[in-house]
Amino acid sequence: MTPIDSTTLPAPLQGRNLVKRLFSGLLTGLVCCGTIIAHAASATDSADLRADQQWRVDRAKNLSAPDGWLTLVGLEWLKPGANSLGGAADNTIRLKGHAPEHLGIIQVDGSQLKLLPPTGGFPKELTLDGAPAHESPLASDDGRPSSLATNNLHLVVLHRGERFALRIKDSDSPTRTNFRGLHWYPIEAKYRITAKWLPFNPPHTEQIPTVIGTVLNLQAPGLAEFTLNGKTVQVEPVLESPNSKELFFILRDATSHTTTYQASRFLYAEFPSNGLDKPGTIVLDFNRLQNPPCAYTPYATCPLPPYINRLAIAIPAGEERYTH
Repeated sequence: MTPIDSTTLPAPLQGRNLVKRLFSGLLTGLVCCGTIIAHAASATDSADLRADQQWRVDRAKNLSAPDGWLTLVGLEWLKPGANSLGGAADNTIRLKGHAPEHLGIIQVDGSQLKLLPPTGGFPKELTLDGAPAHESPLASDDGRPSSLATNNLHLVVLHRGERFALRIKDSDSPTRTNFRGLHWYPIEAKYRITAKWLPFNPPHTEQIPTVIGTVLNLQAPGLAEFTLNGKTVQVEPVLESPNSKELFFILRDATSHTTTYQASRFLYAEFPSNGLDKPGTIVLDFNRLQNPPCAYTPYATCPLPPYINRLAIAIPAGEERYTH
């Protein structure tokens, strides 16, 4: 039998055949395009998954490093005048662990701090900013704090409200030596959210309360708005310092009643690509929600969430309670 040439068919049948071929070609193109888009989305999700996994590994390493938050063993308030430090019982601040009997003296004169030697001089293992300790002014964490260190201890002065405190870290602390890892929710792409950036004009100062009863006055440049489970949510970040390169979110959600740290969790996000002062978008990766230092030690001075960031919804993502 001779094959039928479509060009010999009557015109109505030729048109129908042509439409069929065009539809078939269009369908094939859509399938191919959809496959390419699906592969691209899958590749992006895989890259984000690997990035989140590596971020969690790095977080555990930083937390348990020799000077990480798991080493924090003391927060001692300094009084005006001389504050002697060391392991001996006659010191104003008695250091635990393997501290020398007399480490040094911190003199507080108003807003001025000075390191003075104890009777007999500084112990040879004590360093100030990496060099052998010597009589010197001390800087608090208002800027770059001075660092006092021995073989296992690391000490810096904090300025909180109208007072100064000595933060003490011990690399041999049981919290660090007994560390067995962190607890996390599974990583899910739906908790990596592109949010609207709504700038304040002008930015305002937000009063952030802390667990020790002081207040931090931090710049709040705008709001991030997103939809989760059908609900529109707004959260407000602050800048930790005038030179910050990230947005800092202090928030609490409904999971704090059951599976996450009760006081708050922290989240950092990159600035919008077109700047903080213009509407735009930012990425909030809630898979990277992390516990504050207060979740691991009673000696931290953590900020608490402002009212707008105390969320009624649940965000079951990121770090869970630390139960070790």
